[in-house]
Amino acid sequence: MEILLATFTTLFSVVNPFGAMPVFLTLTEEDTPQERRQIGMRACLYMIAVLAVSFFAGQYVLNFFGINIHHLRIAGGILLMRSAFDLLTPGGNRDRVSPAALEESMHKNDISFTPLAMPMLSGPGSIAVCISLFTERLGYFDMSLIFLGFVLVALAAYIILMSSLRLTRFLGRPGMAALARVMGFITLAIGVNFMATAIKALFQE
Repeated sequence: MEILLATFTTLFSVVNPFGAMPVFLTLTEEDTPQERRQIGMRACLYMIAVLAVSFFAGQYVLNFFGINIHHLRIAGGILLMRSAFDLLTPGGNRDRVSPAALEESMHKNDISFTPLAMPMLSGPGSIAVCISLFTERLGYFDMSLIFLGFVLVALAAYIILMSSLRLTRFLGRPGMAALARVMGFITLAIGVNFMATAIKALFQE
């Protein structure tokens, strides 16, 4: 259960589905509630697939390019810290999708994979986290718990996306800004932990 809880809390903070709510509302403002549910469901299923592939195949990709897992954790920590500073800085760039990409997405028939699943829900930070979760010491039961953590994060993201309109009205701009800072602080702590553990492991080797 510790593995499941650690996977869920770490990934949920990095995925930060609250940050995807404004883009989801913008891109689905002309859709019916049923169409929104279908788009949200497909996006979360795609997210599970991306995270699972990153977890199970990411280590082999690193080995192919000769990249050490600790180097990936340092790079992932830097990336997470940069994203966290964007969330913590007032007026910082919090957009995960550029205005040009957002404008292009508004004319797409299906937005569930891009930009929702990638990069909104499963971006470089969450992919780096999933790759770093894989170790040779993991058994089949541990890997199944980690995959279950992916599913629970996707379920939480789906619930938040479906409640995005009510949450946005309830929290307002001040509440959303405060929530962004909280998620940014947690993400910053995760990034620092990634870098510290990787540097410590490199010195021990």
